[in-house]
Amino acid sequence: MKRGLLTPLAILAALTLCLGPAFGADIELAKKSHIQKILQRGELRVGFESGYMPFEMTNKKGEFIGFDIDFAKRMAKAMGVKFVPVNTSYDGIIPALVTDKFDIIMSGMTVTQERNLKVNFADPYIVVGQTILLNKRDADAVKSYKDLNDPKYILTSRMGTTGEQAIKRMIPKATYKGFESEAEAGLEVINGKADALVYDLPFIGILYASQGKGKTVFLDQPFTYEPLAWAINQGDPDFLNFLNNFLRQCKGDGFYDKVYNKWILSSDWKKELE
Repeated sequence: MKRGLLTPLAILAALTLCLGPAFGADIELAKKSHIQKILQRGELRVGFESGYMPFEMTNKKGEFIGFDIDFAKRMAKAMGVKFVPVNTSYDGIIPALVTDKFDIIMSGMTVTQERNLKVNFADPYIVVGQTILLNKRDADAVKSYKDLNDPKYILTSRMGTTGEQAIKRMIPKATYKGFESEAEAGLEVINGKADALVYDLPFIGILYASQGKGKTVFLDQPFTYEPLAWAINQGDPDFLNFLNNFLRQCKGDGFYDKVYNKWILSSDWKKELE
């Protein structure tokens, strides 16, 4: 051996000697992962609020269905545990996660910096943005969200959502009217009591197709960038690693495309709600 050079075995021995405690800490961290609790319990408890089409809904049989639900069921199967749905109010969904009411949020949640200070997000599984459902009477005067920035226009959205945030941030001069649900906010526009609904593209697309044609105009070019992702509690890199690899697998084996085509590109599922 040349003077001054170490063999790979010698290097590994030196690293083990120097970093031994760190390796031990990593093992302890893995033991603390929420994954271990899920496996021991034999259940994956998934938090969401039913009603956000097409991500999580309740069909006429009382069963939960939707884009997120299909992924949740597949995730539970991949982990070898039972899927347990936990339908909860959206305005309290992050506190419910933090207090261990369920293991993961799979509820069409937009990644924001404010939320990211409280929870960890996996890689985005879909990117949506805010679009506009416009009452037909305003079609000639309004071509984009910028044209709505006037007190004479009444805008609606669901309270506590990024739709509400977009109005306050980007259309601040408009008159805002918040609602408890996105469906109520949309009907206000369809019935002519408001000028425009600002909300996520998938929901407005469905609302326009099912109830808005002839009464509204769908301005379908998103004016915000909003990635949706699953959320877990902070301090769990192993769970996060599992989620990101699970998503890659779903995209690689065709499952993602199948679910996307079923819930986003088709409206056949609406028959299950009627």
